Amino acid sequence: MKSIHRGAGLLFALATAFALVPAGAAQASAAGTAATWTLNPGNQRICVAPEYGWPNTYALASVTGSTVDIIETKIQKLPPGSFSQGGRIHPSELNRTGSFIGFVHLSIAPAPVGEYAAELRASDGTTTQTAPVTISVKEDCLHGT
Repeated sequence: MKSIHRGAGLLFALATAFALVPAGAAQASAAGTAATWTLNPGNQRICVAPEYGWPNTYALASVTGSTVDIIETKIQKLPPGSFSQGGRIHPSELNRTGSFIGFVHLSIAPAPVGEYAAELRASDGTTTQTAPVTISVKEDCLHGT
C-alpha cells in the first residue's frame, strides 16, 4: 500500500510539473533586480500517509529563461522533522526553449493529518523566487480521505 501512495504521489507531481511549464511569472523577493529566469508558479501537492511520511522524494522546479549562475533550489516551511537537501539547476541545463524541470530533494517525516503550506525557493544569489508546495497528510491519498 505504501508503494501505491508513493507511485500516485510521484505521478501527480510529474503531471503538475508539466502543467506548470507554460505558467506565468513567479514572485520575486529581490527588489530592483531584473531576473532573466522565472520559477513558474503553481501549487504542487504531495500527499503522504501520516504514519509513514515520505522519506527521500522529490518536488519539481519548473524554470524558464536563461542564467549565467547556478540556481539553488530548496523546499522550506516543511512539517516538523522533515527536511530538504535541495537541488541545483546549472545554466547549461536550460534548453533551447529556455525551460527546465529540476528535481528538488525533500524528506517528509510522519506528521498529523492536515495540510502543510511549504514553499519551493529558487535563488541564483541575486534573485530569489518562491512557489507554493502543499504537503497533504491523509489516511488515504488515492481517495481523498
